[in-house]
Amino acid sequence: MTKREVPRVIAIDGPAGSGKSTVARAVADRLELEYLDTGAMYRGVAHAVLRRGINPTDRAAVAEVARAVSLDVTRSGCLVDGEDASVAIRGPEVTGAVSAVAANPDVRVEMVARQRKWVTELGGGVMEGRDIGSVVFPDAEVKVYLTASPEVRAQRRAAEVPGLDVDAAAADIRRRDEADSSRTASPLVTADGAQVLDTSELTVDGVVDAIVEML
Repeated sequence: MTKREVPRVIAIDGPAGSGKSTVARAVADRLELEYLDTGAMYRGVAHAVLRRGINPTDRAAVAEVARAVSLDVTRSGCLVDGEDASVAIRGPEVTGAVSAVAANPDVRVEMVARQRKWVTELGGGVMEGRDIGSVVFPDAEVKVYLTASPEVRAQRRAAEVPGLDVDAAAADIRRRDEADSSRTASPLVTADGAQVLDTSELTVDGVVDAIVEML
């Protein structure tokens, strides 16, 4: 593969409420690249697991679902087994199950394979998640780790989910941080060589400008 043919991958990682989705979409728009929310893939698997009545902690059964489920994650939403699950994957049931599903090593192997296939088929893009720069594409052209203060993250999370107050959002973030950072398979870490950006006081355009300048 020549240098020109190497897929351009911009990896944007970070915890919940750090601004990953908003920033990743904006970077993709600015650079006219494809965009993939890898977190939606894990949520899609969790949704499929719950629909089948499977315990999210049943490693073998959940892994089988991950290998068999049809996922179509796009900018406009998420289809799970051909049905629109865009709203359902953001609901409280899936939110409560997704950490266990995402911690399943066999699920991560399957999702990483699908994410790499996505890049190969599309020739690159902007990918957001928790292990893009550390596991999925450690050789990405640009690796960014976004963060923000706990207060700002809780406020953002509450604004995203109807009916969720800031205190509940803060509790959910603490739970997710602990689960994401302590899991054995692909824990949330700052990837080697990643640029850390605190988005607490930055505008979206300001963060996008900083990332584009890294190219």
